[in-house]
Amino acid sequence: MTGIEVDGVGVTVPEGSSLLSAVRAAGAELPTLCSDDRLSPAGSCRTCLVRADGQIVAACVTPAASGVHVETAAEDLRQLRRDAVELIASALPPRALSEDNPSELAHACRSMSIGPETAQGAGGRGVDDSHPYVHLDRDLCIACGRCVRMCAEVQGTFALTLTGRGADTVIAPGTGGPWAESDCVACGGCVDTCPTGAITQPGPGRGLTSAYRPAATRTTCGYCGVGCSLDVVTAGGEVTAVLPARDGPVNQGHACVKGRFAHGYLTSRERLTRPLRRQGGRLEPVSWEEALGHVARGLRAAVADGGADAVAAISSARATNEENYLVQKFMRVVIGTNNVDNCSRLCHSPSAAGLTASFGLSGGTDSFDDVERSDCLLVVGANPVEAHPVVGARLLRCVLRGAKLVVADPRAVGLALHADVHLRPRPGTNVALFHGLAHVLLAEGLADEEFLRERATGLPELTELLDQYPPHRVAEITGVPAEDLVSAARLYGRARQPAIVYGLGVTEHVHGTDGVRSLANLAILRGTVGTDRGYGVNPLRGQNNVQGASDMGALPDLLPGYGKVTDPAARSRAEAIWGVPVPGRPGLRIPDMFAAARTGHLRALWVIGEDVCATDPDSNQVAAALDACPLVVCSELFLSETARHADIVLPVTSWLEKDGTFVNFDRRFQRVRPAVPPPGEARSDFDVVRAVATAMGLDIGCPTPADALAECGQVAPVFAGLSHDRLDREGAVPWPCPVTDRPGEAKLYEERFATPDGRAHLTAAPYLPPGEQPDDDYPLVLVTGRRWAHYNSGSMTRRGGNLALDPVDFLDLHPDDASRYGVRDGAQLTVESRHGRARLVARVSEQTAPGQVFCSFHFPASGVNRLTSDQADTVTSCPEYKVTAVRLGAP
Repeated sequence: MTGIEVDGVGVTVPEGSSLLSAVRAAGAELPTLCSDDRLSPAGSCRTCLVRADGQIVAACVTPAASGVHVETAAEDLRQLRRDAVELIASALPPRALSEDNPSELAHACRSMSIGPETAQGAGGRGVDDSHPYVHLDRDLCIACGRCVRMCAEVQGTFALTLTGRGADTVIAPGTGGPWAESDCVACGGCVDTCPTGAITQPGPGRGLTSAYRPAATRTTCGYCGVGCSLDVVTAGGEVTAVLPARDGPVNQGHACVKGRFAHGYLTSRERLTRPLRRQGGRLEPVSWEEALGHVARGLRAAVADGGADAVAAISSARATNEENYLVQKFMRVVIGTNNVDNCSRLCHSPSAAGLTASFGLSGGTDSFDDVERSDCLLVVGANPVEAHPVVGARLLRCVLRGAKLVVADPRAVGLALHADVHLRPRPGTNVALFHGLAHVLLAEGLADEEFLRERATGLPELTELLDQYPPHRVAEITGVPAEDLVSAARLYGRARQPAIVYGLGVTEHVHGTDGVRSLANLAILRGTVGTDRGYGVNPLRGQNNVQGASDMGALPDLLPGYGKVTDPAARSRAEAIWGVPVPGRPGLRIPDMFAAARTGHLRALWVIGEDVCATDPDSNQVAAALDACPLVVCSELFLSETARHADIVLPVTSWLEKDGTFVNFDRRFQRVRPAVPPPGEARSDFDVVRAVATAMGLDIGCPTPADALAECGQVAPVFAGLSHDRLDREGAVPWPCPVTDRPGEAKLYEERFATPDGRAHLTAAPYLPPGEQPDDDYPLVLVTGRRWAHYNSGSMTRRGGNLALDPVDFLDLHPDDASRYGVRDGAQLTVESRHGRARLVARVSEQTAPGQVFCSFHFPASGVNRLTSDQADTVTSCPEYKVTAVRLGAP
């Protein structure tokens, strides 16, 4: 720490701090029109002048040195700062200082008694309103460069530049055309940092930034699994702006296009506001009393006809922890079955199985703050730049600071463009790829022998298996050149503190669990788990609460906290709290639920917050299952594809309208708070579950979400130290957190692994081919995934400005394939698989390799998941979304 005196007040600041930090620590305020704490200092505006040991300097760029005496309040300094601000303001038009302008410059002028008459600029440089979320008023630009630095240093997109000379210098998109046609990904960073209002968001939130804003509601983003802290500004019961929290533990004052801007769905005319009941083949509005009564009668009839196991529920990663806890409790206590599952079945169930088998717990091994300190990142089967933009930006910053980067992904997108080594394996060959890397680690003496000897098991079996995977053979299987494989293994193996980050490109395969375990082998071999020699293995969760939904026990074989339903001790602990017996046989997984419905064994299905007809594989068969089931209840925001097959549709609240908690991808519990009231008669999933239980004549307990989390802590000791009150005080707390007076465990396994023998377990799973292979009839391999502007089935992001940014489902294909099949860029085409067909728009680029095509699943009308097969991970039933054999047909 560095000790400094500011206006006679002694303060201490961290080493490397600026004088500006010291001044603020002393409680003084200075105008800082070119400065933002998230950015490197520029020192160009000269509005933060102070006197340091007799010399006048810009506080933002002057390092704080021990013993320095800083003066800020002298009249000559005040006048110098005022003159600097006044000069800047004088070149702007009068609206820059209008009373209703909330900008940083206007605020500084008001605090210095600089009136609107100071602004005498003529204007005339024009506006750019081509973008749905970013409005540029060039006349208000002071060329401070903050937006350029934000785009480069925080977001890493490098989409902005300063153009012109002298007084004519102004911000512009780097491509030179309209903003909407630039490389901008609409993270909102430029909007948030602009000190004058030159860059704003259109609409009622114009000019609001995280530095200057009215009162707001702090909550956690309900899109991807990063867990960004957001401040939601409202007026008249509607959202006017969503601002990234400067002190957000994960996002650190940053956001993405979805969390920042994609809230238009809240007021969409398509929002469900009343319960619907199918009558005469049509869904008609009914009262809550009638809807709940029909659901209760239907559930009782299903149990009477087929027993408790004739009922099933699919819970939601979009729901809070407390809602997921209550859903699984309802199924086990009120219905008497373990037939409850959630959408992690479709994405990260192999992570839960694989990480548990390797290390003992189902979450990532380290905090993201630690991962960011790595000197070598191995990013596998993930495109965080698009799917987890805030994490992608932080990882890119890590690379730009000098960390080595190895990317393993079939596509040349996102971080792969910055990689030291980009491995492009054929889809479905992950296990062979990971074994090839492990082979090199052992062959070149890059494994941690002490760690393997003292803290791991399974090395002899793995060593024998790896003899079959030398680089040349792995090259034959995967298509990855042997020299690239060796280079990647050496980068990872020689790093001081490497980290592994992976995504759905590892899990969504027939052998996804083997893939997770084989990837974990690399971290075990290097001794990077639970030690100071690296940052382990960390999955990027796709949806906002996919980790929490499983943590809460919304799984057919696991109770809250991952106690097995087959374990008498785990059941008895739950039974002591719930007061009823818990079934000891695992329930149905999601694919099994659909199969049971098609055969008539499942008689009631409650789908909560999941559009299974759009997101589940082989969706024609999913629709057939819903049509065969006597009672389908759907809790939704909109009349989704799934809701169209339901007998009862219940209108529920979104993440901006509910109370509770989420768990993000690195196991942090964070609060979710309602910012606006729900529309019409919509209710939270929490209230709906309680109401259905009451309609069935039972009190399920847990009157409030806070009570539900407290009860969960009784059932699952790993959560016993968590509460709403604690999270309100501390912000974010990772699990395990068994006691209230100690922090949660951000880094796992520092003392022992959570396996029965306390050791990490290497696996010797051989490579096996994917479930589908291309052939003469279906010669291309389809991979599905996400795009940057949309989320999951697109039900929220398609109802707002994001639709203008990404309006259709594209099929990406290589120029060689486009030429071979006579496809031109932008052409509409039909894609066919052995299971169905979809209609997409061709986009020709070299992002995909020859023989491979890629598309998203954000537009259900395109029918992408009619293509995907029912092939699934042999351990967890996670679908193989990443390998489907397809062909191109006529439009």
